Amino acid sequence: MASGPGRRVIGRRTVLTAARRAAGPVAGSVVRVRTPEARVVLTFDDGPEPGGTDRVLGALADAGATATFFVLVGRVRRYRQLFDEIVAAGHEVGLHGMDHRALPEVPTAEVAAAMRAGRAELEDAAGRAVRWHRPPYGRQTLGSWRAVTGAGLVPVLWGPTTWDWRDVPHDVRLAKAREGVHPGAIVLAHDGFATAEDGASDGPAPVLDRGRLITEVLAGYAADGLRGCSLDEALQAGTAVREARFLR
Repeated sequence: MASGPGRRVIGRRTVLTAARRAAGPVAGSVVRVRTPEARVVLTFDDGPEPGGTDRVLGALADAGATATFFVLVGRVRRYRQLFDEIVAAGHEVGLHGMDHRALPEVPTAEVAAAMRAGRAELEDAAGRAVRWHRPPYGRQTLGSWRAVTGAGLVPVLWGPTTWDWRDVPHDVRLAKAREGVHPGAIVLAHDGFATAEDGASDGPAPVLDRGRLITEVLAGYAADGLRGCSLDEALQAGTAVREARFLR
């Protein structure tokens, strides 16, 4: 998961000005798209997962929307058919990690090796280039950022979120998903829930129908004149906006 307690550090803007200064000329991570088109970027983390990915794919198909799926390589190995369905449906694939460990807790050399291996394995599985990386929990240091970009990947963060990792009422998730949405916003959602098997320690998974949630989120966006699309699709008519967001 880009992501319980402890998740969504970036969602609370744990960003340090001192870190920005230390970053110097660092290009930073993609945080939104500047675009003249009425589109929002849909991103899904932590899959693939049976009962989640398949329902999300159905909701996207019904709405005629595309998305970027940030997958865990360990889960791609376990649920290869679901991964193949993501690719076959024309969605974009990005790397979330070999597992879901927070990058600041992993030695930089290990991060670098994992990024190179993960990118290569995903490209082989998808049969296409992999450009993007979503740091688990949105947590990154300047060192881990350099390890990721050194592997040829660009980190992608987010703005609005569906709160689909929290145990909150459905209508609260819908309201949260529309909070701060604008053309070019990058929306965080999940098609799975990382567990201890994935290197995460986020407690029990919330009970929700991910397909229903995305169907209703997209309906809300449509009511505002917005259409969901992948990051790659949004960039066909827009430009990436980057910011240097790093933990201490």
